[in-house]
Amino acid sequence: MTQWFMLTLVGKDRIGIVARVTTALYQGGCHLGEASMLRMDGNFTIMLMVHFPGTKAALTALLAPIADELQLHIHIDPSVGEQTTRQEPNVQISVHSADRAGIVAQVTSILAAAGLNILDLESDIGGHANNPFYIMQIEGVATRGIEALQQALQTWHQTSEQTIEVRLTPITTTIF
Repeated sequence: MTQWFMLTLVGKDRIGIVARVTTALYQGGCHLGEASMLRMDGNFTIMLMVHFPGTKAALTALLAPIADELQLHIHIDPSVGEQTTRQEPNVQISVHSADRAGIVAQVTSILAAAGLNILDLESDIGGHANNPFYIMQIEGVATRGIEALQQALQTWHQTSEQTIEVRLTPITTTIF
């Protein structure tokens, strides 16, 4: 039985994690689909869609020696979706604000209510300990049109008590 699995590995960042994991998957007969790999505060995470001609237990056994050696935590789930052509974002939203609790929840709730399907979200904290700021970069699909997102963000920006900079940029993926 061949199926897609969602594989997540998390551990302390070190040189060679990607090479070791992907080599083991290749040698084990896996085909890789979508992937996201990210370093966060000294930690490293890999999220991969893996097409594997075996069971979840067999995939776990394939990766266990490397995960043990590199002290990585493994999580594997059968994929609930179908591997299809990647959905392309048509909008990018940048948010810069004073760092405060709830900013991600507030921004993403406003965008969801206006019809944004978030495909990618990255965030970071900058500034200094006594004056931190929060940065979010969001890419997604404006299911109700970009104008609906612009209106929601404009209303939120006008009623917000915090200093917030929001920039919405349409993305054109057509190459001439």
